Amino acid sequence: MARPKKVSTDNILDAIERVVVKHGAARLSIDAVAQEAGISKSRVVLDYKSKTALLEALIDRDLKRETVRIESALEVCADTPHPELFARIKLAEQAPDDTKRAVILAITSSMSSEGSLQLRIQDWAAHDLRAMDSGAKPELARLAYFALMGFSCHEWFGLFDWSDEQRLSFMALIRTVYASCPEYQPKNPSNSHQP
Repeated sequence: MARPKKVSTDNILDAIERVVVKHGAARLSIDAVAQEAGISKSRVVLDYKSKTALLEALIDRDLKRETVRIESALEVCADTPHPELFARIKLAEQAPDDTKRAVILAITSSMSSEGSLQLRIQDWAAHDLRAMDSGAKPELARLAYFALMGFSCHEWFGLFDWSDEQRLSFMALIRTVYASCPEYQPKNPSNSHQP
């Protein structure tokens, strides 16, 4: 009798990612992941009870990876006017690869029907906004962050395919706008927004 194949959580997460890249979120299933990983369906079900659980695990891993990337970029951007903002701008200088795009599309296409996925992404966005509030000129940092996210979303969703020159120019413009503008002083501070 053959011994069962030993499979790590990363192997299963890699299989989830490959299914999403090859077939999209619509065809993501426990069966598809088991087949891609070369393991039994029961082995996948042991850790992930549903398609939502598969996507949650994928989000969690992607957010952990992004946290590591941001921490690394923060070291490079420590002496900038707003390290948290400038670290994210630095990371956006590189175009997302096809895997990142596929994962983002899978997550966003599933968010409308899966509240738990939406909550994970909302928590991440709130985390980023708190990071913008942690430095100088928080209102401008938020504005710059929203510009950065808008630019990135267009690229993630395949709406625009920016050249490296266009991307770098836009990132430089965001930095310049933030660095050169004075802090906005709302006329009625009691109407400020919180995430």
